[in-house]
Amino acid sequence: MSFINVNGAKLHYRFDGAADLPVLVLSHSLGTDLSMWDLQIPEFTQHFRVLRYDMRGHGASEATPGPYTIEQLALDVVSLLDGLEIERANFCGISIGGMIGIWLAGNVPERLLKVALCNTTAYKAPAESFDSRIASVLKGGMDAVVNGSLKTCFSASFHDRAPSEVEKLRGMVLATSPEGYAACCAAIRDMDQRDTVCRIPVPSLVIAGSEDLSMPSSVVQFLAEQIPDARYLELAAAHLSNIEAAGPFTAEIVKFMR
Repeated sequence: MSFINVNGAKLHYRFDGAADLPVLVLSHSLGTDLSMWDLQIPEFTQHFRVLRYDMRGHGASEATPGPYTIEQLALDVVSLLDGLEIERANFCGISIGGMIGIWLAGNVPERLLKVALCNTTAYKAPAESFDSRIASVLKGGMDAVVNGSLKTCFSASFHDRAPSEVEKLRGMVLATSPEGYAACCAAIRDMDQRDTVCRIPVPSLVIAGSEDLSMPSSVVQFLAEQIPDARYLELAAAHLSNIEAAGPFTAEIVKFMR
């Protein structure tokens, strides 16, 4: 396992793919870790040097005291690139990872080649729903949110046809630090990047899931409409479209990034 110290936190990261290929950074969703991208790795590594990392408060990365902000989590990525001596990279983020991508594309576009923003938004309301989730997880641990997470991340039909993927996600959620999860919930709750998206100059692909209850396709499509010249794509999936619609998701990312 590889670790690097960035902005006062120890982050776990992993490279896959040949060193001479262009870098593609993958940023995972709330309550998961870098292994949520496993289905993409065989194809992605044919075209990219894939850099995955566990977000602060997730996976094997350090759960520093919260609350966090999206800016803080995005600057972790900048520091990760700096520490690994990567000047520019492609970036693909899902859910909170997409929110990090919005910040990067709007504030440090010179560090990005292209960006894919998946199942995400620039503003998430109401705040009370996150306050409730934070209180639940700090009191009851990840057991308090795991069933709700599984329900929103995958459609009912996917639960039936891919139980192994559902159980893999369950393991990721339960292994997440409650404090890190709560701190990232606060980052989403306090985020407002509506003024940022309209000035993103980076070539952008925005992906939605037609069955995503957490980030409805109408919300994600509106995000795409605010980004100059963004391409919008809707897949037959719920929130974790990279897993539920792995084939089309992977193919579209490769097509766009290349």
